[in-house]
Amino acid sequence: MNATPPLTPEALWPRTLAVTRHALETGALQPITTEARTVADAGATFQVRVLGRVALKERKPPAPSGGAPFNPFAHPEPDLVLGDVPPAHVCLLNKFNVVEHHLLLVTRAFESQDALLTAGDFDALATCLEGLDGLAFYNAGETAGASQRHKHLQLVPPLGPDRLRAPVEALLPATLPAPGRVVAASALPFPHLLAGLGPWEAPGQGARMLAAYRLLRDALGLGEASRAPYNLLATRDWMLLVPRSRAEHLGVNVNALGFAGSLLVRAPEQFDAVAALGPLELLRHVAGLAP
Repeated sequence: MNATPPLTPEALWPRTLAVTRHALETGALQPITTEARTVADAGATFQVRVLGRVALKERKPPAPSGGAPFNPFAHPEPDLVLGDVPPAHVCLLNKFNVVEHHLLLVTRAFESQDALLTAGDFDALATCLEGLDGLAFYNAGETAGASQRHKHLQLVPPLGPDRLRAPVEALLPATLPAPGRVVAASALPFPHLLAGLGPWEAPGQGARMLAAYRLLRDALGLGEASRAPYNLLATRDWMLLVPRSRAEHLGVNVNALGFAGSLLVRAPEQFDAVAALGPLELLRHVAGLAP
């Protein structure tokens, strides 16, 4: 990847807006049109977006003659790049975004999407969360909703409603566990654990996030050798880890945003099926611990 100016927390949001405007002008950014709907479930307002056109993301370029799969993160489009994030990442816009100002935090050197997250990953993520108090997430493996093999974390502005970073926050305990402890949220009917991150402190926040991540994995029986699929959600205040057993149910593919309370369906008929079943029940069907 080409060298780009390092991003500071203060520069992240202004840079996001500037690069978005330019990328829309050049056509590098190609938002996917959806119809936003909501479904109430257990006291939370789930967002369900219905695709308005065929997702361009599925139109992958042909593989090179050697047969290697196309990797859009090996040489990201310059018009999408915000800048470097030390120690070893680059931040760019999601080319085919459903949520506005959807950022990707990509490792410079190739690492697999099912690899463990590292101190460097969380240091870079802490820089971005300091600049944007939104929702970060990670899809560990194809079963967890990952569409690219090159390791990348993701960050979106607060999804709402009512200024919530994610709709699922309405179902989390009012009092978060203290750092070093994990709990299950009684309102979430699928395997998961929640860790509190304590007051946000910029120096060393990455290390605190890494400690919470390791604690969650250990508590769920996902040792260092495990490459079992999972979704990770994180804000400045909390971290949620959900093991995965299936990629989809009712034909609806679910990634980490689904567990945040934001689902994407391909047709109105799928929306009707999700509304009839209930979003939490849909999530229960795709979450779980590997046997």
